Amino acid sequence: MDDNQLAALLPFMASAIADKIAVYYQVSEDEAIRRLYDSKLYAMLEQEKTKVWHFSVVKLFELYQEEVENGIIDFPDY
Repeated sequence: MDDNQLAALLPFMASAIADKIAVYYQVSEDEAIRRLYDSKLYAMLEQEKTKVWHFSVVKLFELYQEEVENGIIDFPDY
């Protein structure tokens, strides 16, 4: 995937992850998006070379939770 393709995909992924954040943490959509954009996970998701975009929305949300709750992101090795 090139950077342009990732740029086209990223808003859809971010929206789906933010929906999960809003429900789980009981915050507004705007707050959920702000929290996601401020995360290390999102910074990595924006970079095509990290290949983080390969993960499902569910897995990305789990990784976000891990970052929030433990301060780390432990990426799976698959």
